[in-house]
Amino acid sequence: MPQLTVVVPAYNESDVLMVFHRRLSKVLDSLSLDCDVLYVDDGSKDDTWSIIEKLVADDPRTGAIKLSRNFGKEAAMTAGLDHVTADAAVVIDSDLQDPPELIPALVEQWRAGFDVVYATRSAREGETGFKRFTAAAFYRSMNQLSDTAIPRDTGDFRLLSRRALDALAQLRERQRFMKGLFSWIGYRQTAVRYLREPRQAGTTKWNYWRLAQLAIEGITSFSTAPLRLATWVGIASAGLAFVYGFIVLIRALFYGDAVRGYPTLMLVILFLGGVQLLALGVIGEYLGRNYAESKRRPLYFIEEQRQPRQLH
Repeated sequence: MPQLTVVVPAYNESDVLMVFHRRLSKVLDSLSLDCDVLYVDDGSKDDTWSIIEKLVADDPRTGAIKLSRNFGKEAAMTAGLDHVTADAAVVIDSDLQDPPELIPALVEQWRAGFDVVYATRSAREGETGFKRFTAAAFYRSMNQLSDTAIPRDTGDFRLLSRRALDALAQLRERQRFMKGLFSWIGYRQTAVRYLREPRQAGTTKWNYWRLAQLAIEGITSFSTAPLRLATWVGIASAGLAFVYGFIVLIRALFYGDAVRGYPTLMLVILFLGGVQLLALGVIGEYLGRNYAESKRRPLYFIEEQRQPRQLH
């Protein structure tokens, strides 16, 4: 019988884990697959790990990994996928915005021959108009800037075949933007559309500051367009400065120098200084990522691990 592991990264999700597991269990019971669940506690500060331990004790097909600290969702997903030995894996959050009831549709496309089956949101319930606008702007900007096409309105909820998991395991960069990595490995990919529901309990861990950091991570991980932009902005600024200098020279030759232009001088200095700082900031982002990669630190450390009693 084909084997499927559901990987569930969790960080401070004690309010919703029990409800999530009940819904997930009903779905797995309906599948003609040998299924198990792998929870990854990303250094939670509430009762998340205690609840996961209870789930492991009550459900023989449930396993768990506790990371030594909060490494971030990208690292938690990587830790879970690294420990999958099944024929396929599904990644899903535990906040129930991504419905477990969609998993059979993902499995159906996998059985049809697709290696990556991602869930694309047709609507985003429970989110503000500004959040929906910024999300749409990010995905569209990424597809314009990057050579790797990233599906729009698509999160981490997806199914990966065995060969997709093996390919992903070879990508060990520390600066991880998983949505981009899922797309970069290629193979046959398809979408399943669904309506995203509001969070069932608890609060989101993704404020606008963290979302902005993730956006910068994605852009700098999969595109050098910001570096090229800094180059073109510098060329354009130099060209404008040359044109303005030529105009000043002509005016001085024909009309004399009235010793004026202090505001204009300050404007030019501030403009060129701002462009230079912008270019240095973009270069600094890429240098910082190279520095982090050069240290070659492990992506995560495991503090505790619980194997499911019902092994494949």
